[in-house]
Amino acid sequence: MNVKEAVIKRQSIRAFKPDPVPKDILEEITEAALRAPSAGNSQPCEYVIVSGAKLDEVKAATLAAATETPKLDIPISTNYPEPWRSRYTGLMRGVQEKLGISREDKQKRADWNIWGMKLWGAPSCIYVVIDKNFYNASEIPNSLNIFDCGLATQTIMLLAVGHGLGSIPAILPVIYPDVLRKVLGLPDNKLFVVGIPIGYPDWDHPANKFRSAREPLENVAKFYR
Repeated sequence: MNVKEAVIKRQSIRAFKPDPVPKDILEEITEAALRAPSAGNSQPCEYVIVSGAKLDEVKAATLAAATETPKLDIPISTNYPEPWRSRYTGLMRGVQEKLGISREDKQKRADWNIWGMKLWGAPSCIYVVIDKNFYNASEIPNSLNIFDCGLATQTIMLLAVGHGLGSIPAILPVIYPDVLRKVLGLPDNKLFVVGIPIGYPDWDHPANKFRSAREPLENVAKFYR
């Protein structure tokens, strides 16, 4: 499989088979992703790879905290103006249509959110972490290095495709970072940027029948010569 094929084949997976991902494959993917570029070769990303009983513990602890207000280590906003708002809502609407969840069905929407907190059934999760001492080294956060974490995340997901695996880059797995640090025994200076649930896709699940749309190239690119 070439790079273009991997890019086109990759999609966000929202239902995984329970089959475990062999440790050597997770190691191979993560080690290869170390070649992802970073600003000034600063290599800010660290990886916490969790599987098996420990991931079950993480899921249970996250669900137990679900009544609490989320507090992300790296603040984000979903206050999108148009046209970005329509793309965002179109994604949510498209997934829920495949699942047969109406806007008015609050129970099914809540159940779907719980499924997300269970990492969509993924048997493993790769958490991308950045050190607080680096991120907050000056009065202005090193936000460019969060971009570096995104480059690493995409690299991991493309490598996963080559192994027949699926993944999803998600904020939901890291909305309770204090819980993660407690369960995993990590110090407070380790900041969770994103979680990448990873595993073998359940292609029979309706959520995986959905593929989000992309803008035509002419809408987002200008060529100058």
